[in-house]
Amino acid sequence: MIAVNADQPFVLGGALRLRWSTRGALSIAMVLGVVAIPLRGLFIATGSSMEEGFMLVFPKRLLAGDVPNVDYLHLYGPFSIHVLAAWYTVFGYTLEAQRVFGLLQHVGIIFALYALARAWGHRTAVITAVTVTMLVLTPIGLSALAWEGGIALGLWSVVFGVRALHAEGRSRTVALVATGVLVGCALGYRPDLALALGIVHTWLLLRHRRLGNRVWRPLGIGLAVGLVPTAVHLAMAGVGPSFQGMFLDPVLHLRPGRELPRPPSFSQIDGALQAVAEGPADAPWWKFPALSANHQLFFWFWVVIAVAIALPILVWRLARRHGWTTHLTVLMGGALFGLGMLPQALQRPDSTHLAWGSCVSFALLPCVVVELLSLRPGEGQPNRSIVTRHAPLVAGAVVGLVMFVICPFFTYRYYLLQSRVSVGNKPGGFEVSRNDRNFYFGNAALQTASQAAINDLAAGMKPGERLLVGPADLSRTIYSDVVFYYLFPDLAPATYYIEMDPGLADREGSRLADDVATADWLILTNFWTGWYEPNASSTFGSDAPNQVVADHFCQVGNYLDALVLLYHRCDKGDGVSPAGIGLGAQRRADFDAELKKRAAAG
Repeated sequence: MIAVNADQPFVLGGALRLRWSTRGALSIAMVLGVVAIPLRGLFIATGSSMEEGFMLVFPKRLLAGDVPNVDYLHLYGPFSIHVLAAWYTVFGYTLEAQRVFGLLQHVGIIFALYALARAWGHRTAVITAVTVTMLVLTPIGLSALAWEGGIALGLWSVVFGVRALHAEGRSRTVALVATGVLVGCALGYRPDLALALGIVHTWLLLRHRRLGNRVWRPLGIGLAVGLVPTAVHLAMAGVGPSFQGMFLDPVLHLRPGRELPRPPSFSQIDGALQAVAEGPADAPWWKFPALSANHQLFFWFWVVIAVAIALPILVWRLARRHGWTTHLTVLMGGALFGLGMLPQALQRPDSTHLAWGSCVSFALLPCVVVELLSLRPGEGQPNRSIVTRHAPLVAGAVVGLVMFVICPFFTYRYYLLQSRVSVGNKPGGFEVSRNDRNFYFGNAALQTASQAAINDLAAGMKPGERLLVGPADLSRTIYSDVVFYYLFPDLAPATYYIEMDPGLADREGSRLADDVATADWLILTNFWTGWYEPNASSTFGSDAPNQVVADHFCQVGNYLDALVLLYHRCDKGDGVSPAGIGLGAQRRADFDAELKKRAAAG
């Protein structure tokens, strides 16, 4: 059993040693137990057909010689793709392998916060770990997304950065090198973490300023090592394409089609995916008293902002009054990192981004409560009896109640749902498969239509042919069911826009029409045709890709009234649009009328 000295936690400079600690073992077992309960449900849960799909497909394309930002659109850091490519090489190219890696990323976040909270004792650390589990594990599933990996790496950089403040000699040097490596790797996962990492590590460096080069040299060496994957990607892709793919496209071109109102609408749910998930037929069971989903999102938004800003201010005020104790140093490091994550919650305030942006700040609330209760009024001196007997329980009750009132649908309810699946009380997702590959859709109709299309394509295709997957109307690329590429690894993706986003694939002058012309097969879906959000995703883009389909492809299959459409190149050139391609003038008029109706309704 690995445990730290009970009197000096690892984050405060304690040595990591191999010895048995009953309290440490019990604490870690409790956290792992909370993580384990819903795991079976999470492994057979509905996946996000684009986001989880591209974390399956992009690493495989890298192994095939394709370069992110050159051969396919990728909006995040390249390091996660390289790591997953290595992971698949060792453990197999399967959905389960990908979800195991996603689980490890979640565990990395959970135990980084556990390590920070150990400064307040085992019980507070357990409460902190359970709190963050509710925010990162079940609401967003086990997809191995780059954000979770970046947060895990970033949080561990905070753990080692704070440790370096309290360590001496070789231990401090090792901690500084590790800090630099972790910062560089986190930026390789998500360059937009630069704000959070910059804020916290600038503050830590100011705390180290008396040591001069004894800090800068090991930290710089570590950072240089951590940035090697990013440097390799820049050499492979070039600075221009990398800047276009990781900065210009997500910040300038994508944002208008993905952002949501701030604050969220009080009277309705703004996010299209969330509106579907919270519909009467899809919302999970929850019989406890609760605000409606749209009201929870509205109030949660304001609480996220308040907590992220209030934590570092509160720590600073306590430090001015009582001095910089070791506990306040730990708390400030975590609080500043949480503050830097706030833009992630603000850019698109649906439940996923609110959970992503608040997971660190919310998880630190138990530490704040314990710290406040451990101070004698007016003295600032530790009162160990209160901390030991009462503070952790009070902290757990306070934080648990806040989440139960503000956001139970997006924390406890999904944990309960996946736990029910785990014990066989409820079925999981609806499975589709081909050979040894499988995926889970959200309902029986999607499963039936998709499996029929998969079977027909498998019967008619030849290895090495080219496949393009997209929405039925390619002039409105709101989403793409990338997972079909994963199910057909013997077909080459025919487009740069494996991931499709509004304002990118459908903009005038994009290469999508040329890409369609190179395809042998098309899988086009109407899964997302009813997508409506109060942003630019409701705008139609170029119709040129639809015209290429009309001129050069014949319909092979129409499944469940065009829910899925399968096309094969036939070059009939008759100029007649096959059924299901494009909305047509009347359908566009109907769609515009629906937008006006929703806008008038508020």
